[in-house]
Amino acid sequence: MFKVILSLFLCTVAAFASSSAQEQIPDLTMTWIGFASLLIFVVGYYFVAAEEKYEIDKAKPALFIGTFIFILIALYYAINGLNMDLVHVQAEHLILEIAEIFFFLFVAMTYIESLIHMNVFDRLKYNLVSKGYTYRKLFWVTGFIAFFLSPIADNLTTALILSTVLITIEKEKKEFLVPGAINIVVAANAGGAWSPFGDITTLMAWTAGKGVFTDFLYLFPAAVLGYLATAFILARFVPNEKPVFDASKEEKPEMAAGAKVVMALGVFTIFCAVMSHQVLHLPAMWGMMFGLSLLKVYSYGLKKRHGKDHFNIFNNIAKIENNTLLFFFGILAAVGGLYFIGWLALASHVYDPSVLGPTWSNIGVGFLSAIVDNVPVMSAVLKANPEMGLDQWMLVTLTAGVGGSLISFGSAAGVGVMGKLHGIYTFGSHMKYAWVVFIGYVVSVLVWYLQYEVLHVSHF
Repeated sequence: MFKVILSLFLCTVAAFASSSAQEQIPDLTMTWIGFASLLIFVVGYYFVAAEEKYEIDKAKPALFIGTFIFILIALYYAINGLNMDLVHVQAEHLILEIAEIFFFLFVAMTYIESLIHMNVFDRLKYNLVSKGYTYRKLFWVTGFIAFFLSPIADNLTTALILSTVLITIEKEKKEFLVPGAINIVVAANAGGAWSPFGDITTLMAWTAGKGVFTDFLYLFPAAVLGYLATAFILARFVPNEKPVFDASKEEKPEMAAGAKVVMALGVFTIFCAVMSHQVLHLPAMWGMMFGLSLLKVYSYGLKKRHGKDHFNIFNNIAKIENNTLLFFFGILAAVGGLYFIGWLALASHVYDPSVLGPTWSNIGVGFLSAIVDNVPVMSAVLKANPEMGLDQWMLVTLTAGVGGSLISFGSAAGVGVMGKLHGIYTFGSHMKYAWVVFIGYVVSVLVWYLQYEVLHVSHF
């Protein structure tokens, strides 16, 4: 009994010490390290945005600025005799935040590559094209699939799936591929905005406790109407002709044995992620990793029945977009560094009613997320943690999600599709239709305003 009491006492002292340490973090914004870190972030992100121009993988500058900023901070603390424990504690907290998102995406991408290996998407492509749909109908079908799949499989996973289908339907016709890619990105981001695990930004808000599972569902009207506004205009640029398809020459792809079970396991894995977070109060990635363990167990059974070459999960893991995962690691680390220095606390003053206030600030977040990527922007807002009601937290979740569609690299979905449709879906090709995406963004915000501020059709 004495040991239990002593342990509780020590835990209380440690928690108090940690809390006190948080209060003693010095503001370094007006020091050389403050300005140097901000400059490094801006220059590094320029190279991320100019990936196509310099032909440099976006993960390289992102990973560099994320790790280098924290190294500089640690050097500054060491040189000036500051408390190095503060750096250690902040780095550990940041690693935990990144790990939750990193492993969530890792599992999702593994399932995608497994389904690709088992010919699931080749079969989907055959089913779509063999029906005799025109490019315009295929545009709508892939868009609707993206919108309603994204809330279940997250926007990045959905965008990777549908962009794979898109490029298998047509490999050269850019007048179909570019609007089709934009449509998938917008649909995936809009669909992900009304699900707590549909987008990395909503996942971050959900895991940070800014809303429970059902709170995000109230964003459905704004998300769907904003998407439809964009898609309706964008569809007019898509050819209304049929793809070249000769059923007699095209062999119908057969899904590999066990494909349907893998799909079912994927859905169950998402269910486990929700239950882990909402019911068991574990990180959502815990349920995802449990789902990965189930996939590995099932792959063992497939190997026994059909041979070792039938399904090798490590081969599928080797094919995932590692540069995308490293990009998120670098960006989140960089934002964590700027937060530690004090820049985010300074930026949070725009939320004061005397400046812009919550509504206009959150609308502005959508435009900022398009330029800087919605993940670091949402991370910055969550770390700044301005005083806002639930309605405003849902607004910033919406704007960060759908606003990321304004520029090709403004969201995880856009970044993923740029990787899949390399040289076709680019920054330049997206910007030709950015005004169409902007119209959808305005519609989404107006619907939110009508729903929450005028009609009060919610539980807020």
